[in-house]
Amino acid sequence: MSDLDALEPDDLDGHSIDELADYLDAGMQPPDPSIDGSPACQNALAAILRVRHASLGSLEAAARDEAPADESWIGGVLANISLESRSGRDVPLRPQSESERPVMTEGAIRSLIRRTGDGVPGVLVARCRLDGDVTELAAPIRVVVEVAIVSGPSIVATADLVRTGVAQALAEQTDLLVEAVDVVVRDLLEPDPDTDTDTDTDTEETR
Repeated sequence: MSDLDALEPDDLDGHSIDELADYLDAGMQPPDPSIDGSPACQNALAAILRVRHASLGSLEAAARDEAPADESWIGGVLANISLESRSGRDVPLRPQSESERPVMTEGAIRSLIRRTGDGVPGVLVARCRLDGDVTELAAPIRVVVEVAIVSGPSIVATADLVRTGVAQALAEQTDLLVEAVDVVVRDLLEPDPDTDTDTDTDTEETR
């Protein structure tokens, strides 16, 4: 797991990526409240699991081939996970009564976007951001999702699945006024050699 060792403990409430990987390997037993109760750790754990379950063998191969000055893909993804998991701004929800002031944290929304994008087969979200004033109810915002896609299936079709899924998830679970969801394909990954995929690709960027 040395390629995952990209975050300082302060980013993960005192834990390192290696510690979280060991915790997963042990079946998360015995329970560690400092990990289980940390949103940053939980997002990093989920990211490690998604990378493992995706079986994207080319991800680690690409990291090995990069110049030493470049971040490995896995390290970069997890570094963004750490930053995005922080609470950030309070995003208002529509109150059910005049006395209510319900909010959702910006970090929770970014985690929702990441989970949704990662849920599309052959996709790994590298970074996501919310552009606009999310602290104002009904203020228009733009969502930008940067992804890596396994080459083979149509890139445009896969990006559309990410865009549609993210828009639907935000509509169902937040009160954000989403003006647009931009999906930017930053990297193409070679498919797992044990997985058969088609070979046609359309473009490396779609909005």
